[in-house]
Amino acid sequence: MSLIVQKFGGTSVANSERINAVADRVKKYVDNGHQVVVVVSAMSGETNKLLKLISEVNSKPDPRESDVILSTGEQVTIGLTALAIQERGIKAKSYTGSQVKILTDNAHSKARIINIGTENIQKDLNNGFVLVIAGFQGADEQGNITTLGRGGSDTTAVAIAAALNADECQIYTDVDGIYTTDPRVVKNAKRLKSITFEEMLEMASLGSKVLQLRSVEFAGKYKVNLRVLSSFEEEGEGTIITYEEDHKMEDPIISGIAFNRDEAKVTVESIPDTPGIAYQILGPIADQNIDVDMIIQNIGHDGLNDFTFTVNTTELNKTLDILEAMKEKLGAKKIIGDPKVAKLSLVGVGMRSHVGVASKMFRTLSEEGINISTISTSEIKISILIEKESLDSAVQALHKAFNLDQ
Repeated sequence: MSLIVQKFGGTSVANSERINAVADRVKKYVDNGHQVVVVVSAMSGETNKLLKLISEVNSKPDPRESDVILSTGEQVTIGLTALAIQERGIKAKSYTGSQVKILTDNAHSKARIINIGTENIQKDLNNGFVLVIAGFQGADEQGNITTLGRGGSDTTAVAIAAALNADECQIYTDVDGIYTTDPRVVKNAKRLKSITFEEMLEMASLGSKVLQLRSVEFAGKYKVNLRVLSSFEEEGEGTIITYEEDHKMEDPIISGIAFNRDEAKVTVESIPDTPGIAYQILGPIADQNIDVDMIIQNIGHDGLNDFTFTVNTTELNKTLDILEAMKEKLGAKKIIGDPKVAKLSLVGVGMRSHVGVASKMFRTLSEEGINISTISTSEIKISILIEKESLDSAVQALHKAFNLDQ
């Protein structure tokens, strides 16, 4: 008998028909002798409806109250899913995040999990219950309801799998695994049978939306066996996320191409080349919970440099406001924001043992007439910024150049 944690996203529980399909799938695992914990998101579109309601009554809503409202989406789903499982003659019980005692910090809308209480849910599992747990939510030390941010149900599922020492955590979504790139951009993109945690971490951080970044971090840290499957297919092996040492010797050089259209470039022009200047720029931005991605400092003239970094487009105006207020203190000539860029990244552990990846990438884009404005590299990835309108053609050209369709 194995303990399986199964997570179902919004499209997988979008209506009563889909919820019944989830219950049928759970029944198969129970009939095969497995213990099952189900983690669900709000029904598709429900979170957006709640956000719209919030905006209609308050232009600058209190984050605490917003989390109280947003957490109700999952509460509806867990009750319906538990009832559907009970209809099939299986004992089932629903839990909100606070009932499970998912303890988080108090960063509303972006909370991080600190600890998960397992005593009650372990007792119910031992008594033959299927547990249906609300993803995306928890509570801080004061008992305030918190939410984990978009995609937080993935993190909930992996964290529960880690806390319960589950045999496998299955993430059910509307695709049947991890692909070499987005099939909506490249029609002949291929499903990967396996990918390393290291590669998946890069893919998630670089824009691949199949798994949330924090869920991959959790899985890698606590060695949770993670598998991505389709909730719309009866059978399928999906994509297993593995440890690198288990990977075959002859890996492809590139495993996938990730991209993000929601990237904005910020440049602080002509700042003094003095110790601590990077912290003076990024410190106040971090204090406002704004995530910074690519960071590049360009060497200029006469002791002045340009400092460039990227943020999500939704955070661009807030970032520019912060920097404009600091402009005189920084001694900057100009603050420039550019939302018309996109980030594209090649990812693969094979880069460690193969040369020429960067030159092939740059040659391919040159032949397509695509200009690169910013380049950043690590051991297993190369990231670039290009014009947003050139993104699709760039992804298609690179997918073919690196034989990812083979």
